[in-house]
Amino acid sequence: MKIAKADNIEAKVVDTEGAEGVVIRLLIHEADGAPNFYMRQFNVAPGGHTPRHTHDWEHEVYVLAGSGTLAGAEADEPIAAGDCIFVPPREPHQFRAAANEELKMLCLIPSTGG
Repeated sequence: MKIAKADNIEAKVVDTEGAEGVVIRLLIHEADGAPNFYMRQFNVAPGGHTPRHTHDWEHEVYVLAGSGTLAGAEADEPIAAGDCIFVPPREPHQFRAAANEELKMLCLIPSTGG
């Protein structure tokens, strides 16, 4: 088993092309022996965003704090603390923080996704 404080886990800058002001913490991951699911925390700086991208695996996301926009294939939707989000496989998506506050999210993916 593992018990850790998220703030004590190293935050790494997301340097993927198209990302701006994003850090990731690998809360539960391969190094912890997790065989099926990974839990990550993303912090997106005010006005920042993840890259617009798509992939073959799903996301389950829970917004911990802040607000912003989820840009999907068909529309942009507002998101805020307390929202639960499902991003299906192969769905184009981008998370954007509001201009005035950090967006903080948990993101769960299958271990085959990265």
